[in-house]
Amino acid sequence: MAIWNLGSINADMVYAVPHLPGPGETLAASGMERFLGGKGANMSVAAARAGSHVHHIGAVGPDGRWAIDRLTEYGVDTRHIATLDAPTGHAIIAVESGGENLIVLLPGANRAISPERVASVLADAAPGDLLVMQNETSAQVEAARLGRERGLTVCYAAAPFDAQAVRDVLPWLDFLILNAVEAEQLQQATGLSPDQLPVQHVIVTLGSKGARYFDTNQGKTAEYPAHKVKAVDTTGAGDTFTGYVLSGMDRGLPMPQAITQATRAAALMVMRHGTADVIPDLKEVLEARF
Repeated sequence: MAIWNLGSINADMVYAVPHLPGPGETLAASGMERFLGGKGANMSVAAARAGSHVHHIGAVGPDGRWAIDRLTEYGVDTRHIATLDAPTGHAIIAVESGGENLIVLLPGANRAISPERVASVLADAAPGDLLVMQNETSAQVEAARLGRERGLTVCYAAAPFDAQAVRDVLPWLDFLILNAVEAEQLQQATGLSPDQLPVQHVIVTLGSKGARYFDTNQGKTAEYPAHKVKAVDTTGAGDTFTGYVLSGMDRGLPMPQAITQATRAAALMVMRHGTADVIPDLKEVLEARF
């Protein structure tokens, strides 16, 4: 089996600040680092490090070769990443001492991926493979529709959240993951609670409280507590969780085991500064002691 990820690729510029800035406030940062990021890249690296074969479908600008090389180094199949005449996406991330963050994002080449390119790539996907998307690229609806037609398990990470974007792909989804605030906003937009959505697998992440899983076909709900750790940077933790869940599904793990591994990976992630470059591998996750 394989995972096909229509996903964003960003340069994450991370600034250490004493607190998150308010309106009109200027802060002096105490440090800056550049990491490979983007929700798509993070999920690809997480799933690859968890043991899956991951094909990344994406785009960078002429300045983005370093990002492709970094993804390749981390075990991601990068043959389907295009170089376009648009800037590589990038994020400016402020992180305060307690680990909370504030992000400003430029989509760049991520929003210039054509539906035709996605269709061409997915022609190589096999029934039963997983297709995952996030709301940081173009061609999401076309990819979801095509994924369903080709017999793929279609997955969507609803971030950055936009209710209409979720509604647009909802008819083709098998798996949806979103946080508690996003779940509430989606319910306001659709009138449907997570257990009522027309999607078999729904996970609502609850931050430091863990995650809640809904199997809508079986009408079952389960809670998965988070590990208690000292967070230094929450950036990328949700993407790491999602990548590990998807890899668990890809590797045939029962959903409870996939989510349990994902909570362990996310716990390790929040104890580290950075994004894709510091996502833990499966050996670290299995050997971790909390």
